Amino acid sequence: MVMIPDYWSEAKAYLRRSDPIMGAVIDQHEEPPLSSKCDVFETMIHAIVGQQISAKAADAVWRRLLALVGTVAPATVLAHEPDALKAVGLSGRKVEYIRGLALDGAWICDESWEDHTDKEVTRRLVALRGVGPWTAEMVLIFSLLRPDVFPLGDIGVIRAVERLYAEGERLPVERVAEIGAGWAPYRTVATWYLWRFLDAEPVEY
Repeated sequence: MVMIPDYWSEAKAYLRRSDPIMGAVIDQHEEPPLSSKCDVFETMIHAIVGQQISAKAADAVWRRLLALVGTVAPATVLAHEPDALKAVGLSGRKVEYIRGLALDGAWICDESWEDHTDKEVTRRLVALRGVGPWTAEMVLIFSLLRPDVFPLGDIGVIRAVERLYAEGERLPVERVAEIGAGWAPYRTVATWYLWRFLDAEPVEY
């Protein structure tokens, strides 16, 4: 099942009204919208695969991992030895993280995440080994479809803001946060279109 945020149209209209620059980006890259498979475990594994490597490299590793395990679930991950997971291009550390999450998989998969606030979700996820704020934010955006997430640790978001609002000059993260504050309560939607501005291929996690 794939879900589209019910706030998407309202958010686009709000961003167009409040920020002409963002409105122009939306006009140029309007479709497709953000969507979710509603699978927190898969999103976490996908995000760990993408940590600290380029989007192109992450996509290649992810495709090889899917070819190996099929459906990304705790049982399918644990069915493969660490060396087999390393062979798809994962580092030893990422294999440790992924297998650790798979061992905790029943809890992760069964948790009623919709009942938790963004801060509560983040607090619970970052307590897991290998999961930092950025990975938790990817879960909030791509799995839980929370409307107002702004991942300041995402280099793509930072670079897009710099190109759109500072003619490419480097900005301190505090200034990026200030710019992003104008997109609340729909910073997730703005983030989606910042990514689309950089790359026409939609981001997936």
